[in-house]
Amino acid sequence: MLKQQARAIAAISYVADLGVTLGAVPLAYSLRSALLPRLLPGLYPTGLVDFPLYLVLVGPMVVIWSALLWASGAYRSRRTLGLKDEVSMVGRVALFGSLALTLIVYAARWTFISRSFLVILFFVNLFLLVSARVTIRLLARKVRSLGFNFRTVVLVGDTPRARSMADLIHRHPWWGFKLLGLIRERPAASEENTTGSGIPVLGTLADFETILREAQVDEVILAVDRGDLPKLEDVFLLCEEIGVKTRLVLDFFPHVLARVELEEFQGTPLLTFTTTPDDELALLLKRAVDVFLAVVLGLASLIPVAVAAFLIKATSKGPVLFRQTRCGLNGRPFTLLKLRTMVEDAEQQLDDVAHLNVHDGPVFKAANDPRLTWLGRLMRRFSFDEFPQLWNVLRGEMSLVGPRPPLPHEVARYERWQRRRLSMKPGVTGLWQVSGRNDIKSFEDWINLDLSYIDNWSLSLDAKILLRTIPTVLTGRGAR
Repeated sequence: MLKQQARAIAAISYVADLGVTLGAVPLAYSLRSALLPRLLPGLYPTGLVDFPLYLVLVGPMVVIWSALLWASGAYRSRRTLGLKDEVSMVGRVALFGSLALTLIVYAARWTFISRSFLVILFFVNLFLLVSARVTIRLLARKVRSLGFNFRTVVLVGDTPRARSMADLIHRHPWWGFKLLGLIRERPAASEENTTGSGIPVLGTLADFETILREAQVDEVILAVDRGDLPKLEDVFLLCEEIGVKTRLVLDFFPHVLARVELEEFQGTPLLTFTTTPDDELALLLKRAVDVFLAVVLGLASLIPVAVAAFLIKATSKGPVLFRQTRCGLNGRPFTLLKLRTMVEDAEQQLDDVAHLNVHDGPVFKAANDPRLTWLGRLMRRFSFDEFPQLWNVLRGEMSLVGPRPPLPHEVARYERWQRRRLSMKPGVTGLWQVSGRNDIKSFEDWINLDLSYIDNWSLSLDAKILLRTIPTVLTGRGAR
């Protein structure tokens, strides 16, 4: 019965999401065709072509939005999901869907589709999707407050984590969970009917089967100590046999930063702990943006780079390109490419200029490095020497945005917590570069900026860093 209700709610939510998405088309058409020419006649002097032509978008939209919504897990049970997370989820769907639709419009050469209409469609769709989600949430809260659509829960374990779970359930009545009580792992010294926190005690594990059969239990939450886990196999098997959903509280490592996920390898369940971004759709789009911009910037810079290569060769001895081994994702070595900015034997002279280092930690940065050529100093000031790294981006060794790739001997001197900056693909630009670059003297501050980027990564953060990189490069702020 509960599964049927969940499927019905998922179907209703899907129909609502798809309905408001398709409803965004005539609304966006009206805004662009009728309203904008009145408000901004200088920019939009005319309306659009007849609306029936725009119905060609309906088919692609149904396919794209349906795929994105289901892939985003929009119809899994979301009782405990915060509103911010749900808005973020539908926001990604609206953004990726609009981008995919725009690509289809350009690929199909539907020139009658207005570009401004597509922009308006994104904002209208986002507004309607968020409004629909908020409305469904408010209706669900009202229904649950009236005693409908709730799930009865039993806690197993007379432990602090069990009491913490009970407190969470009591503080969030809109989740729709009704706590029946607690089952102790073993008989207590006293036969009290409640715990010290006021949670009803239903019995012990010896009474578990009887409780499940008589109390109409929908879910069992196991909140026991680690040492008691081996004793719970019969509990799992009984819940599985009867068909009762079982959850296991996994805060055994309360100070761990990693997110916990459940995965399956050929039927073997695995608990996965990860601190790196794991949104596969967003990461795929990040890679697509990397390739697209690397190709565009590479083609646009061909002539300037060719001129720079000629000047490098004409003004100093040595190769045009400087190749250096760096550490990439999880420490994988790769060859980083740059336009040569130093004299030919610069690396052999490193010990002679070590006293000029202005940074602490394992990195070397000198304010007035004598090994720089006059042309190299100019190129470094505006980061022009880094254009060949677009080839590293195309090869998948780097991303446009990410932590800077360190040298192997620097990584060898890292403290354990500092190695986490290697857990994401290195970038041509990043939070460190747009926050002052070499003006940040503390290596620990540098590492913390990289870790902050990893912990808070999103496509919007990448976009902000790319935009902030432009004035940083043009002004040469913090360059060495």
